[in-house]
Amino acid sequence: MILRARPQSVFQRVRNSPIAFILTALALLPSQASIAAGTAAGTVIDNTAQLTYDIGGTPLSLNSNTVSVTVDERIDVVVTLQSPQVLVAGGDSNRSLLFRVTNTGNGSEDFLLAIDSNLTGDDFDPVPAVPAIYFDTDSSGDLSAGDVAYNPGVNDPQLAADAFIDILLLNDIPLSAANGETGLSQLTATSTTGSGNPGDVFANQGDGGSDAVVGTSGGQAADVGEYLVSDVAVSIVKSVLVADPFGGTQPVPGATLTYTITVEVTNSGTASGSAVNDPVPANTTYVPASIRLNGSTLTDSPDADAGEFDTVGVPSIVVRLGDLTQLSGPQTVTFQVTID
Repeated sequence: MILRARPQSVFQRVRNSPIAFILTALALLPSQASIAAGTAAGTVIDNTAQLTYDIGGTPLSLNSNTVSVTVDERIDVVVTLQSPQVLVAGGDSNRSLLFRVTNTGNGSEDFLLAIDSNLTGDDFDPVPAVPAIYFDTDSSGDLSAGDVAYNPGVNDPQLAADAFIDILLLNDIPLSAANGETGLSQLTATSTTGSGNPGDVFANQGDGGSDAVVGTSGGQAADVGEYLVSDVAVSIVKSVLVADPFGGTQPVPGATLTYTITVEVTNSGTASGSAVNDPVPANTTYVPASIRLNGSTLTDSPDADAGEFDTVGVPSIVVRLGDLTQLSGPQTVTFQVTID
């Protein structure tokens, strides 16, 4: 696994796989979400009043005419960035940003998608790839062979009320982009029925022949993702060895797990202030005084050495590696836990 990052946070970023930092499972096909779009467009609300009265001791009743109201379609949409800041190098191609488009209206709606990478407030303009917009067909969070390219007016996503779809924006990074510079790219989703000011009406254009009414989003929404150029490439690899109480290697209760984490800078940059933070896994117990850095024992207490067993919040192994370069060579952290 290869990381690219600002020097102060090199160990926190995956250069070519930003999906590693996405915290939720992402879906391409429309899925239900708890947006609470309201009563479905086209729903007919009927109401009839009843009058009861008495004539000569005989109870009678009389119904009014029925009044019907058809619920209009409300056009609303939300676009939300799903990617963290994506770390790149000058000259990279097809670097993806992940967004989610959610239909927060109360009817089925088609949306036109557009990319804009010529924004203010950044250091360089990413160059949209051709094609630049893909559906995340396989829900992987980044571009892969099965993803389907978006063709405006041909396969505009159709979303039921409360449904969402995940979209990838692809950009190339200019070769001239320098270390530490940022570039922005925006995804916009616009209702094909229409957009405008909240309250604008599109007669008979809603579900079930109802009117379509523009909601608070104006029928259009956008969000922006960011690329960061970094000249530091770092790898981090973790492995585990199992030793059971019977001299074997079965992960049974009572077995000892020895974790090894190897960190290495793989190019000419400097990873400043590098540190490893590894939460102790659930259903295990940390073995006291088992932290090692490059074979040397570190104490569990926060003191002058580079490591500690941090019990504030989630118990974690913390080892501060400092400023790393390629000349530093591999940095190896080990610690042990037992299976409860």
